[in-house]
Amino acid sequence: MYTIKALDGNAKRASLITPHGTIETPVFMNVATAAAIKGALSAADLKAAGCQVALCNTYHLHLRPGEAIVQQMGGLRKFMAWDGPMLTDSGGFQVFSLGALRKIKEEGVYFSSHIDGRKIFMGPEESMDIQAALGATIVMAFDECAPFPATREYMNDSVARTTRWLHRSKKHADPAQLLFGINQGGVYKDIRIEHAKVISDISLDGYALGGLAVGEPAAVMYEILETTIPFLPQNKPTYLMGVGTPENLLEAIERGVDFFDCVLPARNGRHGHVYTSRGRLNLFNACHERDESPIDTNCACEVCRTYTRAYLRHLFKAKEMLAMRLAVMHNLFFYNNLMREVRAAIEEGRFGEFKRGCLDMWTV
Repeated sequence: MYTIKALDGNAKRASLITPHGTIETPVFMNVATAAAIKGALSAADLKAAGCQVALCNTYHLHLRPGEAIVQQMGGLRKFMAWDGPMLTDSGGFQVFSLGALRKIKEEGVYFSSHIDGRKIFMGPEESMDIQAALGATIVMAFDECAPFPATREYMNDSVARTTRWLHRSKKHADPAQLLFGINQGGVYKDIRIEHAKVISDISLDGYALGGLAVGEPAAVMYEILETTIPFLPQNKPTYLMGVGTPENLLEAIERGVDFFDCVLPARNGRHGHVYTSRGRLNLFNACHERDESPIDTNCACEVCRTYTRAYLRHLFKAKEMLAMRLAVMHNLFFYNNLMREVRAAIEEGRFGEFKRGCLDMWTV
């Protein structure tokens, strides 16, 4: 059950009750593609960072270790020792990201494994079966994430196929799992709106916007959100897939989005880029060589309570694995704490002020 607790303009403060716990939104879901956060973080580390939802990928887990093994081990949550809600991506994004390694047909997608080249087929029914075996809390309907740019003709055909795949996904889905459908249409506003209307007529547990942050300018993405979200059910969760920077999150929340995921905080952390209340830092910079301050004096995470920028820079320069682990821990805490602060700001009717304050500080 999804309940809106407060509105501040279009910004929503809500909760989604699931079989594996209540999700307070806006929420940033931490990406554990292959049932692990890249950067050597455990499920306990995710809890410490304030993570509410772990996100895993159907395609990657299908390749290894295989859903049969995960199911035999008690499902994803038991397998990775995560006791909270879990979302699995359908594999649809790999339709976009694998490029030459896949071929799209009406029945589904034929892949060549990026690991060993073996042939794989995945359609809506296969995706639903895999996600059921993995035991996710929230599952995504199988879709095509079309490339950017794409012609209007290609996009119309792709969206129509995604709609047909949504009907097949819904028919085949495990009723014990929450099913989210995905709005597509690239940067064509009229196609987005029409598709939003079509999928809104299908009773689903949530509605995602896919195919954004794939090369289009951020301003265009915001326009698409403003155009499309009013045509999606407000009384259901709205999920912007694969986004993004802290700035992206605040702009999208202002436009009515309340679920997010992105590899960015972990990826940037692994490369020494960390987020702070005053913007992003590069820990490789020489100015941190003798810096005794934490990453962020305003941060309460374990890393900032314990270590200096000088020590973290040393770890990165020495290529110690601990460097990646600590930087990723901090970044995930930053993102989850940002969402906590956003929820409080919406409840108190000051989200606009909060957003402006953050953007001003991050651009200093």
